[in-house]
Amino acid sequence: MLAQTGRLPPPTRSAIDKRANAAFFAPDMTADMPRAVRNLLRGLDRASLASALPAADGAPWPYASLVLVAVDHDLAPILLLSDLAEHTRAIAADSRVSLLFDGTAGLDQPLSGPRVSLLGHAARSDDRRLKRRFLAHHPDAEMYASFNDFNFYRMAPQRAHLVGGFGKIRWLTTAELLPEPPPAALAESEADVVAHMNADHADALQLYAGKLLGLPGGDWRMTGIDAEGLDLRRAGQVARLAFEASIGTAAEARKALIALAAKARAA
Repeated sequence: MLAQTGRLPPPTRSAIDKRANAAFFAPDMTADMPRAVRNLLRGLDRASLASALPAADGAPWPYASLVLVAVDHDLAPILLLSDLAEHTRAIAADSRVSLLFDGTAGLDQPLSGPRVSLLGHAARSDDRRLKRRFLAHHPDAEMYASFNDFNFYRMAPQRAHLVGGFGKIRWLTTAELLPEPPPAALAESEADVVAHMNADHADALQLYAGKLLGLPGGDWRMTGIDAEGLDLRRAGQVARLAFEASIGTAAEARKALIALAAKARAA
């Protein structure tokens, strides 16, 4: 069995690393790069998972494929994997994995857009809150999430590599990505907040999508809320709306959601 622990080697330096050549960075990328990474991770519902696939000769092969993902309040990705999946076999032998979050969709020049490679360790999890959060983001997964041969996995991130376009490249540690622990109270009350908004304030959700994000169509539903924003889904399309200030409790969430609705109605 391959080693599942051990420290990551130090990230390599690049001639266009932000710390080495800040002149290459656009102002919007240098203002708050950790926030930019958090927004990208939280705003996507899929990623490319790379793991070390065991081989008969003992030398593992890099193996990557598409997975659905929901990112927890602490930026830990949540995955739902079949026991028959190649990744499951790979993780059992070596827990080190990488997830590529690609934010370049729709760009004429994809390499000018942002993408983040998140490195860490993946492990099976029976945490029911993680299950609820994943299924809220991926309701269609409910039909097979209860199968005996499907299990949830939590990836504990160790560092991230941001490529925000030409010259906008930087490694970030987990401490840089999330300098403060996420509010536990909000994570515990999230399911109730989401259920309340979908059941009683569907009109506000349509306003958020249409007026504040400029998105067409109706039937938008909330799938999650965290300290920095809320997540929406309409069929296969997902969207994220950021708060003007961070929140930490259900009461603060209520105030922020009311303020967003008022802003949308005035738009």
